[in-house]
This record gives sequence, C-alpha cells and structure tokens, in this order.
Amino acid sequence: MATIKWVADPAHSEVQFKVKHLMITTVTGYFEKFTIEAETSDDQFTDATKVTFTADINTINTNNDQRDTHLKSADFFDAENHNELRFEGTRYENVGGSDYKLHGDLTIRGITKPITLNVEFGGIVVDPYGQTKAGFTVTGKISRKEFGLIWNAVTEAGSVVVSDEIRLLVEVQLVKQG
Repeated sequence: MATIKWVADPAHSEVQFKVKHLMITTVTGYFEKFTIEAETSDDQFTDATKVTFTADINTINTNNDQRDTHLKSADFFDAENHNELRFEGTRYENVGGSDYKLHGDLTIRGITKPITLNVEFGGIVVDPYGQTKAGFTVTGKISRKEFGLIWNAVTEAGSVVVSDEIRLLVEVQLVKQG
C-alpha cells in the first residue's frame, strides 16, 4: 500500500506551552514557526508510520520581549547552539475511540528523552478547496529540567519562580499531500 504524506496547515495549527510563574499564575507561550509532517498507510489516520515535529526556538513568543530573549538564552533553550526543538514519533496507538497515544523522542538543547503525548483525533474532512484535512488536539507534560532547562530563582518568601512542569497543547490540521 502506498504511503500517504500529510503536512501541517500553519494557518489552522498552533503549538503552545504553559508554565506556572511564581506558582500562582500560568504563562502561555507558543512557537511562531514550526513544521509537522506525518505519514500514514490509510486516509483515516488509523496509523501513523512517521510523525515529525520541529519548532524554531528563535520564534518563541510569550508576548513579552524580555522574557522571550531570556528563554532563547543559555539559561533556557540556548538558541545560539540549539536553534530547533524536535520530536520524532515512534509509535501511534489507539487507546479507544478517537483517543490515541503518540510515543516518541523529544530533543531540546541536544538532550533526547522519550515522551508520550495524548492525541484526540478530530476527524477527516474535505475543505471547500478540495483539500483533505485531518484534525488533532495533542496534549502532554514534560519536565523542563530533564532537557537541561534548569534556570530558576527563588523569591524572598521561598517560592519558585518557574515550575519544572511544562504543559503542551497543540492544535493541528494536517493537509493530505498529492
């Protein structure tokens, strides 16, 4: 059977992360430039034989220029030496109905660790332009310290400034190629 290739529609996709600040509020950030590619053996996305995601660290945006500059620095992502975040899927498994688990390897700052993401498959439609699209909501959590993002500070009262846990939220529309 032929392999079907899919790529992200950037106008209808977004990659966000959320992190606790001072342990009392959540700051949301996103990547302005990223790619998502997938390969399947059928049109219904019952499998994914290949899933690749990359994000350009230099396009990180938290709606605060000073914070974004700090995130790109060696204290966090070290964009000068590691300008890309990368995920390579290794297994896509149905866990019931439209719910899937996507297992793979995430690389940040040159450190690669296995992670598992929750995937909700929204379905397949043909848009008004004749393009076949597949929709997904992807969520997960990672420990930033496991990837070398260890900077932190403590307030006078002893509170941590930035939490270790990073929540991931990806809304993606993939477009069937060919």
